[in-house]
Order: sequence, then C-alpha cells, then structure tokens
Amino acid sequence: MSEETKAFLEPKETYDASQIQVLEGLEAVRLRPGMYIGSTSSSGLHHLVYEIVDNAIDEALAGFCTHITVTVEPGDVIRVSDDGRGIPVDVQEQTGKPALEVVYTVLHAGGKFGGGGYKVSGGLHGVGASVVNALSEWLEVEVHRGGNIYQMKFSRGDKTQDMKIIGQTDRTGTTVRFKPDPEMFEDTVYDYETLHVRMREQAFLNAGLRITIADERPESADREESERRDSMCYEGGIREFVSYLNRSKQPLHPDVIYVAGVREDSEAEIALQWNDSYNEVIDSFANNIHTPGGGMHETGFKTALTRVLNAYGKKTGVLKEGESLSGEDCREGMTAVISVKLVNPQFEGQTKDKLGNSDIRTLVDGILQEKLTEFLEENPAVGRAIMDKALTASRAREAARRARESIRNKSGLESGGMPEKLQDCNEKDPALCEIYIVEGDSAGGSAIQGRDSRFQAILSMWGKMLNVEKARADKIYKNEKLQPVITALGAGIGEDFNLEKLRYHKVIIMADADVDGSHIRTLLLTFFFRYMRPLIENGYVYSAVPPLYKLTRGKQQRVAYSDEERDRVSAEMRGDNPNAKIDISRYKGLGEMSKDELWETTMDPEKRTLRRITLGDAIQADQIFSLLMGEEVEPRRAWIETNAKYVSNLDI
Repeated sequence: MSEETKAFLEPKETYDASQIQVLEGLEAVRLRPGMYIGSTSSSGLHHLVYEIVDNAIDEALAGFCTHITVTVEPGDVIRVSDDGRGIPVDVQEQTGKPALEVVYTVLHAGGKFGGGGYKVSGGLHGVGASVVNALSEWLEVEVHRGGNIYQMKFSRGDKTQDMKIIGQTDRTGTTVRFKPDPEMFEDTVYDYETLHVRMREQAFLNAGLRITIADERPESADREESERRDSMCYEGGIREFVSYLNRSKQPLHPDVIYVAGVREDSEAEIALQWNDSYNEVIDSFANNIHTPGGGMHETGFKTALTRVLNAYGKKTGVLKEGESLSGEDCREGMTAVISVKLVNPQFEGQTKDKLGNSDIRTLVDGILQEKLTEFLEENPAVGRAIMDKALTASRAREAARRARESIRNKSGLESGGMPEKLQDCNEKDPALCEIYIVEGDSAGGSAIQGRDSRFQAILSMWGKMLNVEKARADKIYKNEKLQPVITALGAGIGEDFNLEKLRYHKVIIMADADVDGSHIRTLLLTFFFRYMRPLIENGYVYSAVPPLYKLTRGKQQRVAYSDEERDRVSAEMRGDNPNAKIDISRYKGLGEMSKDELWETTMDPEKRTLRRITLGDAIQADQIFSLLMGEEVEPRRAWIETNAKYVSNLDI
C-alpha cells in the first residue's frame, strides 16, 4: 500500500460519542422523507393523502366509520373528514401528553401496535399521521368526541397550538387539513384523477363505505366547471370491482363468481370473472393495501384455480387422459380481485409490494378449492364456457411456443439476423445505445441521415401495425409488422422476455403529432405493455416530442411544441418591439423535415424533448389499454365523452 493511500485511509479525527447524532422528534422524517413515503415526487405527494385516508378506513374496518370525504382546497390544501369515533384526546400514560398530540408527533404511535385499538389495519407501518405532519408546511386537526370539538395545530412536525376545545358537537369523527411542504416536495400540485382512482379502489374494497372526493380549486382552462365531485359506495364490494374492471370487455358468464371464508384471525374474499380477452388481470390486496408484487395470497389462488379446473375437466370428460391445463391456460381472459385481512401482515420490502404470510396461502387455497368446485358443479354451463376458453388458450399457447422458437432462432445478434429495415448503431453497450422506431420510409430516411450513428439506431416501420389487444399470442409472433421490432430489440417477448438481452436502453417511438401518429404510438405502447412490460417498468420506453412550429425573426430561430408555447415564444422574440415581424411556420410532419431539422429538434440529446412512458397505476393502465384498444365501442365512446372536457392533450 502506497504512503498516499495510507494517508487517505487514516481517520482524520477521533470517532467518539460526539459524532453520534440523535434526531429529535420528527427530524428523521424530514431528513430522509423517501424512507417513509417512497419518494418526494408526485407519488410521495399523493401518498400523504393515502396515509390520512388509511387511518379513517381503519375506523371503517373496526365498524365505526361510514363516510370519508377527501377535498382538494384552493392552494392544494387537503382536507380529510370521517365520521369515526374521533382520535382519543385523553392523556396517554407513557408520555403524559394528550393522545391526539402523541399520534401526530411520535413515530410508531397509534392504535395499530398491540394496544387493542384495531384488529386489522393498513397504512405505512402505522406511522401515517406523524409522517404527514412532518412533511407539511402546516397541519391542523379537529376531533369531534364526547360532545366537544378539540383542535390542535402543527407546522413541519412541531406543535404550534396546544389542544383546546373550540366548540360543542353532537357527532363524532376527525377532520385533518394540511398543506404539503414545498421544501420537501418537487411539486405540490395534486392530480384529481390520481386521487379519484385510489379512492374508488378503496370504496370497492370496503363494501358499504362511502368515499366522496371533491376538487374546490378555482376554475382552470381544462375544466368547464369550478368544482369536480365524485361520491362512491359499492354495496357489492369486490364483486363490483371485478365488474368495473371488465366493463370494456365481454364477460363469458353474466355473474361474478364470489367466494369468502374466515379462519382464526384471518379472512379472505375473492371475486373472479372470465371475459373474451386474452389477458389475465389479478389485483390483490392485504388490509386494503395493493400488493402489485403478489405474494402468498396470489400463490394460493393460482395453485387452487389450476387444480380445480383440471379436476373439473377430467371429471366432466372435457380433458382426455393425459391432458392437462397450465396455470396460464386457466387464467387467460380472467379478471380477479383477491382481498385478505389479517392481524400481522408481513410485507416484503419497505413499499409493501408483496405479502409474505404463508398461512394466508393455505386459507385462500382452501376457500377457492371448496367454493369454486361447488360453483362449477352447480353451474355446468358456466363451467363449460370456462373450460372451452382454457382449452382454446392451451392450443394457442402451443402454437405460440412453435412461433417463439422460430423467432428465437432468427434473433441472433449477427447482422445477418437483423431486420432489413434496421440501420444499427456502432456502439455495442446497450446502456449507451438508443433505437428510434419511425413510421414511414420518408421520416426513416431523414432520421438515418440525421442521426449520430455511433449510438443511434433507426428502425423504419410501414403502415398500421397489429392491435395486440384483439389478437392471441400465436398471431403476434407471426405478424410481419411486429417481428422486426421483436428481433431488433433482441429480448424476446411474453414469458421469454429477458431484459438482460435488450440491445438498447432507450426505445424511442417517433411518430407525427397528429391523429395517425397518436394511433401508431398507442398501438406500439399496447404491444410493449402486454408483451414487453419490463421495458416500461424499467423506464426504457420513450416518446419523441417533435415541435409543431418554427419561429423566425431575422437570424434568430426557435421552435414551439404547442399553440400556447408558440404565442409565448413569439412574444419573447418581439421583446420591446411589439410590431416586429415573426415568421411562424408549422411543421407538416417528420417526413417533411430535412435531416438537419430532424436532428436539431427531435434527435439531438442536447436539445430534444423525450417523454418517458411510465406504468403509473397498473390497474388504471390496464383499463386504459383495454378500453381504448379493445372490441367494445360503447365504453370507449362513453369514456371519451366523459373525459374530453378534462384534458386538452391525451397521452397514455
């Protein structure tokens, strides 16, 4: 070891108790907010609302709350009210402080930690109220309890007003108002639809609970009315959830199958229905918390479903000797919601992505085995429809396997195996490579001439590609428009998809900013979503954003991406001379651009604008693709008519 290295490694000062920092109160939350709410981006901002709502839902689970109201006030202030028992206000013995103060100022304080307050509960490790308080510019809470109205105020986690009685009341409940701290979040503007989707989900999961959401922010350019309001209550619970998820599809049987059961301190309920699509949708929840990573409850469900259908098929003679259905065959076109509630949920990972309780697998497996077997025996017509669907899926799966083998044999990395329309780049490190998928030979030609061939590849496509929402896997593998995309990316598709074999870490869809371009972009995104989902989940898919206008004043040139930006840029270019002439020309399309224009506006990493495509909420994404690309016309028309007034530029 060199003297320089020794000198570098030697401690510069003594390591003693003076270097051990103790964070008081909620300082830890403000220092590392991502540890408690996942991030300080939009998702973390909205998570604050979910935490307060989760507390109210715990009151509903305990049988004391029937209505929760979430309001976005002017200035993006959030108000959450419930008609539960109200947070306790008497003195908490350990601290000598009112329980209300303890709940909002001490981490891991509340009725969820073995004190008998709640049998089951959700929320982020029971730290919701104090974390929201810590990350708010200000927070105030009012409790209606015992005939009195109690009020307390805080700022960035610190108490600013002691608890006091401000009036009398004849009801019970809690109202929390807070303003997210701009020092903590990248953006403090709430998206109504994001909140709406989450609240609707919670209403489905808690049968009979009414959740109302309202937006009281001043009228904006993309809304015709000054307030938007939705009130949701589903007496059918997760049965209605499945019907809602299937609303843009054609069910194979009219009624949703529902089974439920209880064992000791755990309970499970399952709702499922098959439809005419080729995709499975399983949404699972534990104590009202979405578990996108699945877990033991999903494992128990899948195992039992496959076993029951195979046994039923053999018993009825639909399956011949030696024949069997795979789990994928059984679940094709199935939509299911699994909701379990248990006392001590064990979530794997800080974000509660996956449920790890092994005993819940046994419970779900047993319930589905018994109840679904009974249902099929009592409803032979439904049983036959489900078996026919599964058998067709099995035959298609075998055809897809053969097609997959054919593609796999053609997708070597040698240039001879690459598509004719691919102009590859010189760089071989996928992390440094990007591929532009361009519609049309004209735009493709300009892109090839204008690109930086060191790291930019161009794949030209022609005509409208297959809508995979309306096709089975075997048709997709054989499709002449999709094969070049599959082969060029090199990672396979479906169950064979391997992210490690991906040849480009930026997959950029470059289409015109018109209706046809949007259609092509949506078709490609639907394909990626259904058959290469890890591409989107890992942030590898982008949409190029070509400009709409070129503005010129003398030798000065600028571009604009919207009508509003055109007007703003035009005013800026005029400066102090309002009469200055600004030449404004509209780009006709990518194919009309010269190679230099295409490079400067859309392909130069220093100047271009790319929009990363993200999954967001998986349930919502699945619904949007099914709705906009599926067979059913009426639900699509209704969706467009309902939402057209809320958006000025639809981008999936």
